[in-house]
Amino acid sequence: MLMHENPIAIATITPSANTVVERTTIAMLHDMPQLVPVFSRLAVHGTQDLFPDSYDEAGMLAAATLLSHAQPAAIVWNGSKGGAIGLEHDCALVARITEQTGVPAATSGLMLRRLMAARGFSRIGLVTPYAAGYVEKLRSRFAIEGWEVVAESHLGMTDNLSYATVPFATIRAQALEVAAARPDLLLAWCTNYPAAPLAAEMEAQTGLPFWDATALGVLAALQAGGITARPGPAWGSLMA
Repeated sequence: MLMHENPIAIATITPSANTVVERTTIAMLHDMPQLVPVFSRLAVHGTQDLFPDSYDEAGMLAAATLLSHAQPAAIVWNGSKGGAIGLEHDCALVARITEQTGVPAATSGLMLRRLMAARGFSRIGLVTPYAAGYVEKLRSRFAIEGWEVVAESHLGMTDNLSYATVPFATIRAQALEVAAARPDLLLAWCTNYPAAPLAAEMEAQTGLPFWDATALGVLAALQAGGITARPGPAWGSLMA
């Protein structure tokens, strides 16, 4: 049967120029046919951010309200911006979404915070497509969380859509470069950066956990929705 008789919707808000979140989520849930991914978009594109130090709350709540019409098990903001502006913004966001819609909410950033605490991790090997200035914002905000970026590799990109064009070979090379510092984990931090399919491969090569921001968002949605099944080890230890 190609369609499940009793589907459970998993709702995701994604940046408008993002082409990675939807295909990653759909691929991860491929073998979990009861789960139906539904999506809504928030205006984030080009090189300009009209809300550089906060979220577009009105836009977020409008997207969440539309998603709530599908009566999902959870609504997740699968975006990595909280890492650069501070995860207190993610806490406020999920509270407002649930207050307005009645649906449990989550974010990629809060899933990262939860897992870092649960595993006792603090030393990050960071790989991103970003420019140096944005990486420094991440580094400073991570430090507030008690996390140290012990090694990082960035590509100097600034256009949101361009992040999705990074080849797998480039991401592999970045991950191997920062793995030499032997951090607690390798973190691919950008939800429009196609790193999730490489997790199992890079873990096997480096012996280190490989966490991807988009995969963290999917995991956050599953946990918030009370769903215990996982996509499986083909997506790395995060999803085993």
